[in-house]
Order: sequence, then C-alpha cells, then structure tokens
Amino acid sequence: MNEDDELNVIIATDCGSTTTKAILIEKKDGVYRQTFRGESPTTVEAPFEDVTRGVLNAFAEVEELSGRKILDGEKIITPAQGNIGVDIYVSTSSAGGGLQMMVAGAVKTMTAESAQRAALGAGAIVMDVIASNDQRLPHEKIDRIRHLRPDMILLSGGTDGGTVTHVVELAEYISAANPKPRLGMTFQLPVIYAGNKEAREKIKEILSKKTSLNVTENIRPTLERENLFPARQEIQKLFLEHVMAQAPGYKKLMSWTGAPIMPTPGAVGLIMQTIGRKNNINVVGVDIGGATTDVFSVYGEIFNRTVSANLGMSYSISNVLAEAGLENILRWVPFDIDESDLRNRIKNKMIRPTTIPQTLEELKIEQAISREALRVSFEQHKSLAVGLKGVQRERDISEAFKQEVTGETLVDMLKLDLLVGSGGVLSHAPRRSQAMLMMIDAFQPEGVTRIAVDSIFMMPHLGVLSTVNEQAATEVFEKDCLIHLGTCVSLVKGNTGKLQEKCISYKMAMPDGKKIEESLPYGELRVHPLGVDQTAEIEVLPAKNFDVGAGKGKPIVKKVFGGSVGIVIDTRGKPITFAKDKVSRVEQLQRWTKAIDAYPE
Repeated sequence: MNEDDELNVIIATDCGSTTTKAILIEKKDGVYRQTFRGESPTTVEAPFEDVTRGVLNAFAEVEELSGRKILDGEKIITPAQGNIGVDIYVSTSSAGGGLQMMVAGAVKTMTAESAQRAALGAGAIVMDVIASNDQRLPHEKIDRIRHLRPDMILLSGGTDGGTVTHVVELAEYISAANPKPRLGMTFQLPVIYAGNKEAREKIKEILSKKTSLNVTENIRPTLERENLFPARQEIQKLFLEHVMAQAPGYKKLMSWTGAPIMPTPGAVGLIMQTIGRKNNINVVGVDIGGATTDVFSVYGEIFNRTVSANLGMSYSISNVLAEAGLENILRWVPFDIDESDLRNRIKNKMIRPTTIPQTLEELKIEQAISREALRVSFEQHKSLAVGLKGVQRERDISEAFKQEVTGETLVDMLKLDLLVGSGGVLSHAPRRSQAMLMMIDAFQPEGVTRIAVDSIFMMPHLGVLSTVNEQAATEVFEKDCLIHLGTCVSLVKGNTGKLQEKCISYKMAMPDGKKIEESLPYGELRVHPLGVDQTAEIEVLPAKNFDVGAGKGKPIVKKVFGGSVGIVIDTRGKPITFAKDKVSRVEQLQRWTKAIDAYPE
C-alpha cells in the first residue's frame, strides 16, 4: 500500500473531542489537492458510544458534496476506481480527552524535564511531573499518582551507568499507589520505563506484576544527549493498543485505517517537522482552542511542543484573565472600557463557551484576550524549549557576564522563518489582517518573518498522512492548508525608543518594477500590499540606535513574500511601547488597527 503512485484518492479524519472532521484529497494533473470536506459531531459519549458513527456521518457528507461513493454500507470501498472508493483512509484522534499522561524523573530540571518533552512531543497532555526532588513527601506523591488516573506513566531517571536509587524509589511509589487507568477497568496501567539501563531489572521486579511495563531506551543516556524518539514511539504505540482500544468503537475504527491512528497534537507536530525539514526552515506554530493552546517549534533537528492546558478562548477564558492579568488584556482593547464590564464579559464567555462575538465591540475584546492567551502560552513554551540542563559548558568571557546561560531557550525569534497560527480565533477571524495583527502583537517577531494561518485546521490530517505519503501531505499543506498573510519586518528584542523619533528608512523593489522609498518613525505600523505568490526585495536602514537583525544602525537586504495582507513594517519596539495614559493608548491602538485595515469603518 506504500507505493506512492497508487494513492490517488485519500480520505482522512480527525476525531476531535466535539467534532469529527473529514477531508478528501485527490491527485489531479499529478498534484495532490484537498477537494471536499465534511464534519459531524463526535460520537464517543452516550447515547452512541461508538466513535465510528461520527466518522460515517462525516464520510456521508463528503460523499454528498463530492458525488464520490465511498461507503458500501459500513465498509470503505478500496481501492478507488473512477468515481467510486478511496485508496487509503487515515485518522487522528483526541476524542475522549486525548492522551493524558503523568511523567516521573529523578531530577526535576533534568530527566523529569526531558521526560516531559518526550510526552508532550508524542501528543500527550502532561497532568503532573513527579521528581525525587520536587519537595513533596512520599505519601503525597503516592496519593497524587492514585488520584490522577492517567492513561499511562512515563518513568525515567539517571544517565546510563549512573545512579539507580532515585528511579527505583519512584518505581516504588508507583507500585504503592497501584494506579488504575482512566478508561477500562479490566487491564493494567501502561508504564514506560525510559531511564538508566542499569536499573531495568530492579524496575521489572517492582512494577511488572502491578502494571503493564514497557522498557525502552533511556531518554537521557548522557547529560549531553537527549534521546526522545524511542520513548515518543512507545507512547504512541501504547496510546493505540491500550488507550484507544478502550474507547468505544475504536477497535472497529483501527481495522479501517491504512496507518496507525495518531493523537491529534502528535500529528500536527509531525507535519511541522516535515515542513521544517523539507524547506530547511525554522517554524513556530500555534493552535489556540477553547480549552487549551498548543505551541510547536522546529529549530533545525529539534522539535518541541507544549500544551498550555488552562489557556483557551472559551472553557478556560477566565484562566487567561488570571494568568495574564487584567492590565495586560486592557492594554489591547482599542476603546474605553470599564474594568468590571470587561470581567463580566469574560465570565459570560466561560458560562456560554460556544457563543461567538455578535458585535464589533465583542470581537475586539475577544481578539484582545487572544493576544494574551497566545503571549502567555508562548512564554510557557519558550521556558520548556531549552537547552539541556546539567551540562558542563565552556563559558567565554562575554557569557560569564550574562546571567541566564543555563537552559537558554532554543526559540530564537531572529532565526524564525515561518510563524503559523491555527484555531478558531485566528483561522476564522473575519478579516485576515486581524489574524496577522494578533500574531504580530502576541509573538512579537524580530527581523524578517513570514506569517500564515491554517485555513480549516487540516494540519492533523496531513501529519498522519505524511507517514504514508509525504509528497501528498506537503503539497496539500502548501497549496490548500496554509493561507499566507505576508511578511513582517520589525525591530529586534530590546529595541525601544521615544515615540515618533527617527527609526528606519527602507527601499522596496516591487515585482512590477515599481520602487518604494519611505521612512517610518518609532512606534508605528505600515502595510504595503503584495500579492500571495509575489516577492519583493527590501533594504532596511535603521537609525543608529536601532537594530533590524544585523546590529545597531546596520542595514539588511532581504527577499520578502507577499500574502493576503502584504508586507507589514513594525517599528513599535520590542517589547511594544504603549502610551502611558489611557486616552493616548486608545488612540495608538486605533492608529495601528487602521494602518493594517483591521476594522474598516
């Protein structure tokens, strides 16, 4: 089934917690394109308790829209012949709350953090991290393990040949807690051991009778090396065999698919990695949902994912207020609003999570909150996407004066090539310019960065598809999934100045031969339209106190890509400088939104 030339018609589903989304991909004139889509409520819960019902309903919609006969009763017709059948069916799933894990490691900032990265990268939500040195008493740790009821536990600790005692102690806590899995009472809880290989026999003695123990390679074989891939593979395998197999209807679903079902976020991570590798670029992606915000980053060979499980736009909107603070949300609201009014609106959204903004004012408030949800999630991501801690490093004299040398974040905004946003508030913003402004405000890109949104959230489908046919996945990603908004050119972190002081001048050679020569003072935004498939060359000369990526006062020359918004020149400082008083700040925001034409009169 792996012969690329045989896969001309592909159907893929993502079984989400509320909606099951199906897309049809067809090869036309030698190129893969996404042609039709259907969706239906997910049917894991009563009264149906069978995930395949939702899948069949979504298929039926695709059949109706495309005129292609896909089902014969409940059987998928394969292979495709003419207008009948499909060549392969693939699926991802986060139904039933996705994959919930607990991780345990010897040292909180070292092996426990590596274990957390392994679990997150496989598409899990990490419920808790237990470490030998996390200040909890033994009985508190045992209680916590018993109380959480995760889908599986990842246990790690010790470099190969190093200490054994800590990780054995953790295994004894797990054994004493005798944890029961969240789904299915009849089977044992899966535990993955990915620690010091010297401790394997001891761990087997302690855990093999009470849990379903799986041993894989150490995730931290030496202090200098992290080896996350084997543990991630093991997690996804057990997710299928244990967790998915317990969810109603999954056994049937698994028999239909032509590739293993993947956890939704794991599949999104996979397509990000594929795109980064194929185009040799660094990518940051975000998926902002109702309850959680996922952030992904691919820098060279290193992939990281984090879940901000309490930051979302509906169910957990009140947590955004708590985490970011009212001040920080208010600074993005482009009109005068009373604090208690804002609080009430946020609480209303939490009580009625499925409502969407009905007035322009409500939309502006929702988009102000989304900036903070994105900003805080990204801060959390940067703090976990760090170099390995505990490693002895040579420090040169300039580093000796910098305090933050250990565990520096790997997310370097200056080296970022592409920023991709997805999730309702970004993908379905009434105007693309609103999505672009939200992302520039929240992520504060530096230098020259391309910005895009996912059109209909098909990244999970394409991630799982990339395991069977990478060409189809990348072609559809580039042609149908991504909507390029344009390129942002902005100052580098730490650059601030006085409002309206001389900041940059620039020249742009447009594709039609036209030349643009302009300057922009500090604290402003300007947009130059440039079409989706067009490129231009820009030369930026910053004033002597400002830096756009080459150093203070040094010019840069770059190729910039157009999009549905165009080229955005941003001199608002990093971090963005707001006016001190309320009236001036509101005027400032209105000027910025007008510059990018976010809310036309």
